[in-house]
Amino acid sequence: MLTSDYVPGAPNWIDLGSHDTEAAAAFYKALFDWDLRSAGPESGGYGLFQLAGQTVAALGPLRSADADAAWTVHFESADADATTKAVEQAGGSVRFPPTDVLDRGRLAGYTDPGGADFAVWQPRGNQGLDRVGAGGLCWTELCTTDPEQAKRFYDTVFDWDYEDMPLPDGSGDYVVASRSGGGQEGSHGGLTQLGSDMLPDDTGYWQPYFSVANCDTVTAKAAERGAGVVMPPTDMEGVGRMALLKDPEGASFALLTPAESTV
Repeated sequence: MLTSDYVPGAPNWIDLGSHDTEAAAAFYKALFDWDLRSAGPESGGYGLFQLAGQTVAALGPLRSADADAAWTVHFESADADATTKAVEQAGGSVRFPPTDVLDRGRLAGYTDPGGADFAVWQPRGNQGLDRVGAGGLCWTELCTTDPEQAKRFYDTVFDWDYEDMPLPDGSGDYVVASRSGGGQEGSHGGLTQLGSDMLPDDTGYWQPYFSVANCDTVTAKAAERGAGVVMPPTDMEGVGRMALLKDPEGASFALLTPAESTV
């Protein structure tokens, strides 16, 4: 499961790119009671979503009018330059090379062979999100047309372990990803196969899951505020109650009320 005791290969940051950061901040405030705090005058409009004074995510303005609003999952890297080489050798592409972010860390962005964007954060002064789990990020999921290709790629880049879990409806397997040697306790995300009809241009994407006390209530709030409901609240055996949404700008995310919720 996700924890804030970060290790290389595990998710340690997440941010939303938006064309209207003021509207996005109001939307997520209504859903999760997140407050937005500026990251400083040198941050170019980047801000930190906080809950009870702890950073749970971040928000920044998109610089290109053609860019789509989206959440980007960041994984910890011990060496962003080495990770960049691994990405290229494994068939991925570099969206932007390793860059120092003041004294806080080193950032790089990539696209995997299936078209899904992701990033790495090599921590220095900023170790990552203050809070994961209740009220924040609790899971990450890659939607792809080719899980086997994705498994090979991320194994090369992050040395992840995988376990195939049969879906409750018998339609196939869900691939659970864990840090190397971490077992079930080290799991942090999954890989799910979607058809081309659900992935325009066969382009995959990473989506975050946020832990909430009541999936139905939060889904209703999201819909009232202009979100699209891709999958309404649904019980998943042994997992909990979940819903898949797109925010008013089209960024994909999911809600999860764990089966034994302590949110």
